[in-house]
Amino acid sequence: MAELMSTVSDSVQCPVCFKDFTPEAINGHLDACLLSSAAESGPPGKKARISEPADVSSSPMAGTQSSSSAVFALFQANKGKPDGQPERSASKASPVRALGTKRAATEAGPGSAGTESPCASNGESAQSSGSASARTLLSLNKPLADVLRPNTLEDYFGQNKVIGQQTLIRSLLETQEIPSLILWGPPGCGKTTLAHIIASTSKIKGSARFVTLSATSASTNEVREVIKQARNELRLCKRKTILFIDEIHRFNKSQQDTFLPHVECGAVTLIGATTENPSFQVNAALLSRCRVLVLEKLSVEAMGLILNRAVAALGIQVRGEGPTNSSNRNQTNGNEPNISIEQKALDTIAYLCDGDARTGLNSLQLAVQAQMKSPRSNRSTADGLPPQVVVTEEHIKEGLQRSHILYDKAGEEHYNCISALHKSMRGSHENASLYWLGRMLEGGEDPLYVARRLVRFASEDVGLADPAALTQAVSAFQACHFIGMPECEVILAQCAIYLARAPKSVEIYKAYSNVKACLRNHKGPLPPVPLHLRNAPTRLMKQLDYGKGYKYNPAFHNPVEQEYLPEELRDVDFFTWTPSDS
Repeated sequence: MAELMSTVSDSVQCPVCFKDFTPEAINGHLDACLLSSAAESGPPGKKARISEPADVSSSPMAGTQSSSSAVFALFQANKGKPDGQPERSASKASPVRALGTKRAATEAGPGSAGTESPCASNGESAQSSGSASARTLLSLNKPLADVLRPNTLEDYFGQNKVIGQQTLIRSLLETQEIPSLILWGPPGCGKTTLAHIIASTSKIKGSARFVTLSATSASTNEVREVIKQARNELRLCKRKTILFIDEIHRFNKSQQDTFLPHVECGAVTLIGATTENPSFQVNAALLSRCRVLVLEKLSVEAMGLILNRAVAALGIQVRGEGPTNSSNRNQTNGNEPNISIEQKALDTIAYLCDGDARTGLNSLQLAVQAQMKSPRSNRSTADGLPPQVVVTEEHIKEGLQRSHILYDKAGEEHYNCISALHKSMRGSHENASLYWLGRMLEGGEDPLYVARRLVRFASEDVGLADPAALTQAVSAFQACHFIGMPECEVILAQCAIYLARAPKSVEIYKAYSNVKACLRNHKGPLPPVPLHLRNAPTRLMKQLDYGKGYKYNPAFHNPVEQEYLPEELRDVDFFTWTPSDS
């Protein structure tokens, strides 16, 4: 018995085929065993050795070598160990084995006796979490717009003109030939999401390194450090770097100049996002090196697609679009409430969010969270079924008190709205004038700015056709200065309607524009003032004939024949003259 125990303790087990050998013979056998195993199944980590589990059971050594043909034996449980040695726990099994076993079981098909996948429980938990996804996703401390941000262009809605099918930009994005871009559009139209999709695609394909910075917090030194890393990455690894700068208009001109040489030579691919007009906020030299993509405000139809995708991801039933599936009430875990939303509620969000997907999704999140936390959502029904939570149109309107008005007093929309007001009054369209006036005032515009524009309009477009218009506009400006908002809104509305209804004349505006054109287009020195029109307050000036020959008009009963223009311009009529006549 002692000799048997001594033999067992002196033997060494091969970690590949699990046979026992003496210490003197184990090294030679291990070399041969490893070579034969590598020749049969390939090097560790390659798919060839983990995708051929079908014929292992027919081998005479199926009990010992079946698993080693699928996965390198050192990373699997030792099935040939004596009973006295404990097996490795499944929790400590290598992820390589888990991946290989799962792949083998999947490829073997439903009829094969493949090894049970250790990831099966994960699939069950993922399926069970689908029914509770609403509570899970809404309980995260992140906005729903960020949680459900799409990763592919197929889930990116509303910008078909720019990146729709058969467009140049989409083809470049799909082939990862991404040029330097400036994404310009209103808030919530998908600028950051498009950059996120580019980042996801680049990460999957490994074609480029993606770096994100925000101009609101990043410094010039951080930008230089990223560019330095990008140059090293390109030189050593031959991999490009895509640098996304959010709110790029927050960088001043000197900070934007930092990108110029590196974008020019291709060391970095710059993608900038801005809500401001790039013509005014982005350096002209940098703008010439980038392609500007104008993203439009999302339409109601696009918002509907985005919201439908959101409720589908949350597992929320939509009422009003088809028969309600009553079986959903039995799919929830325990007393988790069944959540549904009216189709009218989704339509209300699509209309009230003013084309801002971020506002729409976050409003949906707010409404659903508010109803889930109400006392009714925590009480089961009389028959023991989970409670029903219904989000109605009234709940949405309660969260969105009024339409989300896109207006920036210092940005592009500011100039767009004042231009629309001016042109509506010029066209004598009373309703449009009131609308654009209200759009500006309700968006927070300074009423004195609007009043100053009305004063300008009274002379530029009404002019001498109704001289009282200027008096009306000046009075409106003074009244706004005395009263302020919101009381002065009616005063501005009255003035705008008066100017819209007034007869129009641009005679003065055109005549003075001709004078400016005459002065700018004049070649050579400007003509001197005629001597008889000059003032002569001193004796020297009188000796130089200043004022000589001037006819004092009140001293004559009849019209006076006298020249008042320089000799070169005596026949010019600025009311009919055009710059082309010069």
